[in-house]
Amino acid sequence: MDDLSRANNDLNNLLSVTGIGTVFVDHQLCIQRFTPAITQLINLIPGDVGRPIGHIASNLVGYDSLLDDLKDVLDHLTPREVEVETREGAWFLLGIRPYRTLENVIEGAVITFTDITDTKKAQAALQDSEALRRLAVVVRDARDAITVQDLAGRILAWNPGAERIYGWSEAEVLHMNIRDLIPEGRREEALAVVQQLGRGTVLQPYRAQRLAKDGRILEVWMTTTALVNEAGETYALATTERVAD
Repeated sequence: MDDLSRANNDLNNLLSVTGIGTVFVDHQLCIQRFTPAITQLINLIPGDVGRPIGHIASNLVGYDSLLDDLKDVLDHLTPREVEVETREGAWFLLGIRPYRTLENVIEGAVITFTDITDTKKAQAALQDSEALRRLAVVVRDARDAITVQDLAGRILAWNPGAERIYGWSEAEVLHMNIRDLIPEGRREEALAVVQQLGRGTVLQPYRAQRLAKDGRILEVWMTTTALVNEAGETYALATTERVAD
């Protein structure tokens, strides 16, 4: 009895410190025991032991096939894994495996939840980095001038196409305001465009004038796009500019 008690204590402590949410169910899919970590995902209390797991409300988004997956694992004795997300945006690897006794008898299933939030964030960051890398290649190689300016007109980005068309290097224009590139008689018109985009207006490509470094006034076709943050607020403008024929 002492050995059994110690084994149970060791098991309970091991399951608690791993941080892996675990639920044990029998053949009828009734809860037999669970670890404290699982309560972050499934609303379980000690009184839920013996209840069907299907009666318990979960905190998962877009995953409603737990019962079907459990039955499939018990029918075919094949483990199953699926990535699931909580309403708070955390990600877990949900694993379902048959519960085997020392005598190799199947007495139910074990459900585990392993936190993979950091892994998912790393994957997303990698995808974003790759997307930005491809975008940077497109911007760098574009024949058109591509620029970014904040709402005060400060130039934030200037591609080689813009340098080729207007003559200013990126190092030069990053200390300039977009007004420096607009003929004086057209500055009010350009300000009106900024105001329209700040209100979320979608503009069709339009004809505009820009000053080159050598003093020439260039007629260009311009497409201006508002850059919007997560709150839906315009924080900058991106332009694509092509010399008009």
